[in-house]
Amino acid sequence: MATRDPAGWRLAEVWGDTVDLRHLAWSIAIGIGISVTGFFLASRWLATVVASQQLAHAYAMLAGLAGCVAAGVICARAFPPKREVTEQDTSTDPAWRREVLEELAAQPGGLGSVADLPPVVVQELKELKLYDLFVQNAQATQTTQTQTQTAAAGRAPR
Repeated sequence: MATRDPAGWRLAEVWGDTVDLRHLAWSIAIGIGISVTGFFLASRWLATVVASQQLAHAYAMLAGLAGCVAAGVICARAFPPKREVTEQDTSTDPAWRREVLEELAAQPGGLGSVADLPPVVVQELKELKLYDLFVQNAQATQTTQTQTQTAAAGRAPR
């Protein structure tokens, strides 16, 4: 019988990030509490200081907004991120490289030619150890095209 991770059900994805639902609920409560309290306190104080009630209300809204920012900072400190960042070195996998190059070639405009690149870009590709990959791909593409043309010429009626 498989055992479930007791904390696993509490995790959810919100806006592309993993969150703990309990921490999210606490963060919402803290945000509402601080911003609404800041708004009402500023509203009462500004009503006695500012002559215009609309102006006092507008400034009180700014105080509430500042409370939202303060709550965000507090919650960011109180509840650390739940994501686990792992790096997987797939750059040495030939199948992965071929797949990436095929995806790039499928994009509008294709890969283009390495010979058309400015020297600065060529230098950067060499530093990233990607230049040879693109050169090999261009050579393989050219070889494939030549073989296809040769085969087509051999089948052409004479």
